[in-house]
Amino acid sequence: MSIYQQLLQREKENNPIKVGVIGAGQMGFGMIAQISKIPGMCVTGICDMNLEAAERAQNFYNSQAARKEVMVVTTDYRKVIQSQNVEVIVDATGVPEVGANISLEALRSKKHIVLLNVEVDITIGSIMHQFFTNAGLVYTGSAGDEPAATLELYEFAKTMGLEVLVAGKGKNNPFIPTSNPDICAAEAKQKHMSAHMLAAFQDGTKTMAEMNLLSNATGLIPDKVGMHGVEANLETVADKLNLIENGGVLENFGVVEYVKGLAPGVFVIVKSDLAPVDDELRYLKVGKGPHYVLYRPYHLASLETPITIAKAVLQHDSSIQPLGAPVAETVAVAKRDIKAGEKVDGIGGYSVRGVLETNADMKSNGHIPIGLISGNIIAKRDISLGQFLTLDDVELDTSTTVWKLRALQDQLFPTSISNNSQLVKL
Repeated sequence: MSIYQQLLQREKENNPIKVGVIGAGQMGFGMIAQISKIPGMCVTGICDMNLEAAERAQNFYNSQAARKEVMVVTTDYRKVIQSQNVEVIVDATGVPEVGANISLEALRSKKHIVLLNVEVDITIGSIMHQFFTNAGLVYTGSAGDEPAATLELYEFAKTMGLEVLVAGKGKNNPFIPTSNPDICAAEAKQKHMSAHMLAAFQDGTKTMAEMNLLSNATGLIPDKVGMHGVEANLETVADKLNLIENGGVLENFGVVEYVKGLAPGVFVIVKSDLAPVDDELRYLKVGKGPHYVLYRPYHLASLETPITIAKAVLQHDSSIQPLGAPVAETVAVAKRDIKAGEKVDGIGGYSVRGVLETNADMKSNGHIPIGLISGNIIAKRDISLGQFLTLDDVELDTSTTVWKLRALQDQLFPTSISNNSQLVKL
């Protein structure tokens, strides 16, 4: 039975999936609005640090939903998670420390969790997925976000027996590595979104984090620190993301990448060594070969999240999750000169941006996952623009929940599991 048919059955039985949403910003609000029209699903809890935002989402939902539900509306995420009228939690905050606390409370309260918080997933996803699995619960990223949308194509290709050479996304925003909330304030206001969130898109952190999550779910790794980020379209991307000896930019296949020019879509580049299959791909006009692009020209972000909610509750399944130990890391790089003694703020702020590298490189270089730049972080010495942060540069806040969980993750997952079988020059 399909998810849609299962939802119709829940609707018929007057037993809708009861959803609690933490974060009623742009993405959370859109998802709450969407659920008002989905059979067999309802919103029964909304939390936001801005109570007016939570009430706005509640009022809109109630104006559209055919059935009015008893709803917890609060600034305290624990009240939503602990509600007996909520069975699955959506974290739509995008903040690692907040996400760490939400995940722990969901685990304690025995609720499935759906993440629209890539930032926390790339920081402590390995251990939280293990915890939730051991508890018989679902821990999952969201359908519609680029990592899960790309994973769908990746698994589609692998299920057909094709080799996946590259998997990635188009970048939606111009790359402004020094962007901060002041620089993008006017645009953020126009788009009705948080300036910190838009800054994280513009400075590249979001793209790095999204491909980090995809890497952890597939074993594919970045070909180089920060990836290549070539400009390409559907006709040229397979040629540009080819090996250097074939006129491309890659040293290896089996990698994650982002491309300027394919937004808002996601893609995989595939091949087959079987002549009849290669002939069929050409006949079906997938491309000129020998490498072919499978492309999805959209991702619907939080509007697809209800699909993951339904998968978690009805099928006890996820949309995307870590394979095990982290494969890649998004590490902190200074986006301004920082003086000793200054406070260093985190994702989407004024101090650092994220850059993707392998977990092995992070360890050998002593770099810091950007999700750990949380709480009270103080520079121990001067840090230059563009410098990768290490523990010699900053004092981390060991009182934060995200730091404690990351320390435990590092202890339980001491080695990464990259998909080395794909790191060959095909």
